[in-house]
Amino acid sequence: MISYEFPINEKVRTLLRLEDLFTRIEHFIEQGNSKDHHAALITLFEILEVACRADLKSELLQELERQKRALSGLHNNPAISEDALKTILDEIDRTSAELFAMTGKIGQRLRENEWLMGIKQRAVMPGGTCEFDLPSYHYWQCQEADTRRKDLRAWLAPFIPLHAGLKIILRLLRENGKVLHLVARHGTFQQMQGARIAQILRVRLDSGLACIPEISANKYAINIRFVNADYAPKSTLFEQDVPFELTFCILS
Repeated sequence: MISYEFPINEKVRTLLRLEDLFTRIEHFIEQGNSKDHHAALITLFEILEVACRADLKSELLQELERQKRALSGLHNNPAISEDALKTILDEIDRTSAELFAMTGKIGQRLRENEWLMGIKQRAVMPGGTCEFDLPSYHYWQCQEADTRRKDLRAWLAPFIPLHAGLKIILRLLRENGKVLHLVARHGTFQQMQGARIAQILRVRLDSGLACIPEISANKYAINIRFVNADYAPKSTLFEQDVPFELTFCILS
């Protein structure tokens, strides 16, 4: 099965972008090759750009507080484990405190690092980080892997509270999903939105089906069009019936 997630609003779209970037940078940091650590640094610059939204921190804090209130109302519910509930509430409290303690503009410490910003400026140019362009960066790449890894983690550290906050929100969002088993007749499907609008739509289908879902959605309706996975410049409709799973992920 292949799973596709589609954010319905800009806030969730930003969280999913950051989630992907944090997953990528963790992968590259753990590797030992200098080329992997170069990829990690480029990913760090991407995180810096995506996370610079002025309202991101406040949105995370507001959503965590909203989820805390909703979850706190589940105390003494026989269907809910008190230990599991306490664990998630403690995690929300700890992450909220770390987010609240963040001061200044997100990533400002990195922006004040002239050496890193010099690399960032060159990195947008094709081949701009060659050793003859940035000899000091080449020197850093020639250091021991543990030294580079320590530096990368230090540069990433200011963003860790953001990562912790978005992980909680996306986990709760994904866990609060209603799964439907549906069929797109001749490659198309339409359904009206209910009273509660989904924030993520997840489509799962058999990996043997050579098609890709394209989704358009608003507060009134969801339209899914399955197109041929032929890598053509212009997509064409997959004109067969497509069985698939559709999950509406909605925060309470």
